[in-house]
Amino acid sequence: MTIAEVSQKYDITADTLRYYERIGLIPKVPRTSGGIRNYDEDSCLWVELMKCMRASGVQIEALIEYVALFQQGNVSLDARKVLLIEQRDQLTARMADMQKSLDRLNHKIDRYEQGLMKMETMLKRKPE
Repeated sequence: MTIAEVSQKYDITADTLRYYERIGLIPKVPRTSGGIRNYDEDSCLWVELMKCMRASGVQIEALIEYVALFQQGNVSLDARKVLLIEQRDQLTARMADMQKSLDRLNHKIDRYEQGLMKMETMLKRKPE
């Protein structure tokens, strides 16, 4: 696939794809004899993984480290697992914080709705 096709498929800009490759966030993408990027299935899987990880808030540095460990082969299996567990724990903590914020917002909205209902009830009782 061309960079334009991958960009469209994963809703990520071509500049971002080039950047990810340049900094080692995704392994080097195969190229045609003319030097044009030719994303194969493996490359697309890396793009999909990185997009997912970034959307979940995983820092670029952690992902670069993961890719570097991956490229070391099976000797890095334990290190990769540890890194992923750390990232999962951080995501879980962020989700818990977000849930607290959502609960607080819902509580505030409920109070407004209760207050509006009281006001409507009072207005309905007033004689005209």
